Amino acid sequence: MNFFTNVLQSIRFRLSLVFVLFFVILFESVGIFFVHQIESSDLLTSRQRLTMPTYLKDQVIEGLVHTDNQQSKNNMSSAVKSFDDRMVDNVVVYNRDGKIVTDQVSLKSQKAMTTRFDANTKLALSNSPAYRAVRTNDRAKGQEVIVTTPLKEDGRIIGVVVVYGNLHQVYANARRVMWVFIFAGILTVLASLYLSYVLSRTVTRPIEQIAKQTARITAGDYAMVNKIAGSNEIAVLARSVNVMSQKIASSTELISNEKNRLYSVLHHMNDGVLLTDARGRLTIINQAASNFLKVNEYDALGQPVFDVMNMPEYQNIRDLIKNKKPFTIDLGDRIIEVRISMIKDPSGMINALILILRDVTVQLKTEDERKAFVSNVSHELRTPLTTVTSYIEAVIDGAKDSPETLDAFLSVIQTETERMSRMVSDLLELSRLDQGTMSVKTELVNLNALLNFVLNRFDMIIKTNNANKNGQPLQIVRHILDEELWIDVDHDKVIQVLDNLLNNAVKYSPDGGVITVSLEKVKKRARITIRDQGLGIPEKDQKQVFNRFFRVDKSRSRAMGGTGLGLAISKEVIETFGGKIWVESKEGEGSTFRLELDYVDDDLLSSDKQWDED
Repeated sequence: MNFFTNVLQSIRFRLSLVFVLFFVILFESVGIFFVHQIESSDLLTSRQRLTMPTYLKDQVIEGLVHTDNQQSKNNMSSAVKSFDDRMVDNVVVYNRDGKIVTDQVSLKSQKAMTTRFDANTKLALSNSPAYRAVRTNDRAKGQEVIVTTPLKEDGRIIGVVVVYGNLHQVYANARRVMWVFIFAGILTVLASLYLSYVLSRTVTRPIEQIAKQTARITAGDYAMVNKIAGSNEIAVLARSVNVMSQKIASSTELISNEKNRLYSVLHHMNDGVLLTDARGRLTIINQAASNFLKVNEYDALGQPVFDVMNMPEYQNIRDLIKNKKPFTIDLGDRIIEVRISMIKDPSGMINALILILRDVTVQLKTEDERKAFVSNVSHELRTPLTTVTSYIEAVIDGAKDSPETLDAFLSVIQTETERMSRMVSDLLELSRLDQGTMSVKTELVNLNALLNFVLNRFDMIIKTNNANKNGQPLQIVRHILDEELWIDVDHDKVIQVLDNLLNNAVKYSPDGGVITVSLEKVKKRARITIRDQGLGIPEKDQKQVFNRFFRVDKSRSRAMGGTGLGLAISKEVIETFGGKIWVESKEGEGSTFRLELDYVDDDLLSSDKQWDED
């Protein structure tokens, strides 16, 4: 069914149909015209053949005039009987009263005379101009022609002779001509079908090529070029399609490049980008937005942006438009700032929305840390400054008069001043670390020797302190690897880190406690572990011990003169050299600080060979 429908709708079929119909209509029109002319010509010939000759007509007139003369009547009957033709069916003579005088059929076959008398004969007898000399009539045996001729004597009508004839021969001729035209028409149809096929093919074949080319253009293939020669309309159309194909190819390539660039820009942006249609459904989402919202890019497309961003308080796009200021959404592990921009058409109608998602977690955290840092610095500096101010006021108020009191007050002032000085130095150190301006001089350092050097110094410090106390002395237990481990670091910075960790272990260890220090090799790293037996660090505080100014026991730390910046500096230094530092602790069981640094794996460093030896 589809095949026939496609055939009927094709241009080739329509052109062929028009061409064939044109020839058929033209040929049939010519045929009808010729048949009609032939019929008219035959009818004219029939009138001449059915019109009684003058000599016979005179005999009939004489018979009508001399009705008493038997010879005249015989001559009239003879004339009627002798008027013969293959077309003549009957000849009837009427007198002026409309009565039938004689007819040919009764004379020839001895049958009864006809009784036919029609209105046309009556009109002829009355000399009416309305009568028709020749007319046709449909009979059961076929169509007949009737020729009516008035008979006049001295200018007056004395009767009418009516000749009835058949048209078999006329229509036989017409049928023969008609069959000739039918046969010729069939040949014409066949010829026109062939010619129309050839003609339509010359027209439709280039169109089919153009259609094939446009189909390939639609499919994205612009390589096909039509080579249709000529200057007709189709050739011009083919050349126009070729030019269009080239321009579409250029435009498509340009659009594709722009799309790729846009895709690359969008998907490499740190900020998330969401594009919606006028109904708020997602049409574009980049990788950053997918990561922020934890959704699959392809699953999110077509979904309402309110559902994707989990914002049940917004029900439609108008709710978003009303909120012109940026707002934040909390996704649990991060905080996202959302900015909305509208895309409008020239009439002002909103066609789309662009939502820019920016991760402000670090920014807000930094802001909070900055505020906390400022607050902590102010608090930490205010405490010694308050102490110094109080003691200075006391000295001014009269404490200077007592040498012992003055010495004690000056000692406190000196201690607090040194504490502020250390704090300022630590702050400057942290600032240089943050800005990357810290002066670092790396060199190959024997970590075993360095750790023993620091521990020897602390053994001496502990021994000196214990000499002034009555309590149980602290002990440092060493578990240092025999194999030498060399690291590429700044010697002084690593000593600073070890000093900070050991100082904390000494401060927070109880009397008679044991500090265990070990050096081991873990995979390709050297690990130093410092374990004390102090009060330990609560689990909730373990992630914050490396924050600036953070203290687990603030009152005790300040009493011991700490600045709260040692661990923060240690962490920054170790990470500067590509290492890591962390703490493991249980409250009431002490704390364990571990740090790891990459060691240099070189046979020359661990052997007795000199550098210049082979």
